[in-house]
Amino acid sequence: MQGKLEEAEKLFLLALQEAKEGFGERDPHVASACNNLAELYRVNKAYNKAEPLYLDAISILEESFGPEDIRVGSAFHNLGQFYIVQRKLEEARVCYEIKARVLGLNHTDYADTMYHLGTVLQLQGKGKDSEALIQDSIRILEDGGQGESIMCVKRMRYLAQIYMKSNRLEEAEKVQRKILHIMELTKGWNSLDTVITAEGLALILQSAGSLKEAEELLERCLDARKTLLPEDHIQIGANMLHMARVAILNSNQLKKVDTSKAICELEKARDILNESIRIARSSLDKSMRQNRKIHSYGASGDIGKNFRVALVILLQAFDALGLLAITKQELQESKDECLPNSEAESALLRCISTYKEFVTEMSIAEFPEVKAEYLKCLKHLLSLNGNSTTQTSQRSTRVNLQDLRDEIKRLELQLSPSRNRKI
Repeated sequence: MQGKLEEAEKLFLLALQEAKEGFGERDPHVASACNNLAELYRVNKAYNKAEPLYLDAISILEESFGPEDIRVGSAFHNLGQFYIVQRKLEEARVCYEIKARVLGLNHTDYADTMYHLGTVLQLQGKGKDSEALIQDSIRILEDGGQGESIMCVKRMRYLAQIYMKSNRLEEAEKVQRKILHIMELTKGWNSLDTVITAEGLALILQSAGSLKEAEELLERCLDARKTLLPEDHIQIGANMLHMARVAILNSNQLKKVDTSKAICELEKARDILNESIRIARSSLDKSMRQNRKIHSYGASGDIGKNFRVALVILLQAFDALGLLAITKQELQESKDECLPNSEAESALLRCISTYKEFVTEMSIAEFPEVKAEYLKCLKHLLSLNGNSTTQTSQRSTRVNLQDLRDEIKRLELQLSPSRNRKI
């Protein structure tokens, strides 16, 4: 790959030189050659070489056509994308604002520019301004008859995510319902895009406490996935994990009025979780066999991605199984009894042993999202055994509390830089 990039660089440098010699140093052909070479450097992360070329291209185009020409706007768009890659958000914002001014309100690309500017402002923490721009970009597309286009749906998904992150569930639900309606009209339920959209709505409804509709949607998603996907596909396991969580939440609501029904919901959730665990484990074993065949243990490619997803689901399912056992014990016993919960402990220990099994087999287990799930299991196991009200004689002999605390501290230190980078 490196050899191909070096060869491409030689060709682009030659093209730039020929453009200068054939058309003159400040000709638009030179601007085009500058932009092409800059894009190559951006892909190759040679940012110090790319930026002067982008700026040269803009300067030449402004001289040739004036600052309000559409070609100048396009060049600023390229520079804005370059700045976003480096998280130079203020510089990117300025580029997109210039492009928007050049295009004008009536240009077909104006909505695109508003969206990109909105994403930059969102990264800068300017939520209100960001939302207004993204909403405008969606409205412009809808007014132009593109409300059902892939581009418009993508922007609505992004807007729904913004609402979810700020816990504005009602607004997120409205947008997600609109997306699902579009998916049902354009693709129907024989498309995974529709299923994934419906699942997204179910998760919003779950967060909002609308458990009945969330449960119905997830059941429909599961039926569709079983038709569309191979048996034991990891998406089926993930779907079941969501269903189990809704059943646990149902149990929490029922325990105030009917303990027996609450326990039935937990038993239902346990069965679903066990099936999710079986599917996730099967998917992991399949990925392991494939990796061993091709002698590739890295995190890149479809196999690595599938492995990571399956491992996260498996750890989450074990953790949920542990918390389910704790909830069930609380329902069955009086509050002043404090007996050890071997079922919960076993589930959490399986979570921990699974992580340790695959962390030695696959470097992918070192990914932050995998470590985060492992950390949750550790904390729940510590809470289960280290509760101050738990008698020493009642604590598990399988768990060393100091070792748990040390491991938790180690992971928290490892994960903190990852969290800082995301902010």
